[in-house]
Amino acid sequence: QGQLTESGGGSVQAGGSLRLSCKFSVFQYSPYCMGWFRQAPGKDPEGVAALYRSGTRTYYADSVTGRFTVSRDDAKMTLYLEMSSLKSEDTGMYYCAAVVDPPCVLATSNTLKRNALDAWGQGTLVTVSS
Repeated sequence: QGQLTESGGGSVQAGGSLRLSCKFSVFQYSPYCMGWFRQAPGKDPEGVAALYRSGTRTYYADSVTGRFTVSRDDAKMTLYLEMSSLKSEDTGMYYCAAVVDPPCVLATSNTLKRNALDAWGQGTLVTVSS
């Protein structure tokens, strides 16, 4: 499957903004959805945002709705996560991921199971201080 490489993480104060980027390589089969999940220290991974193959349908976790925006630039083969009004509870490792076949397991409020993903990157750390 494709390779995913995240960047853009860092330290920011509460209320600030960050933009994460995920450079992806060609997949043998076009992913049904791509998106982001995060894992805070001592917590289970959770789906944050997903963008479906159509490019118009999206999913956001309740905790980030209105603050995060997922988008994709196919020409640059890059997935983005724009994060604003960041809170301390947004702190964690953020991973870009792809799901080839439906359902989009990123679009869940339940604990995310990594083995249900087809590919994910090494992660980029986001630290929000209050």
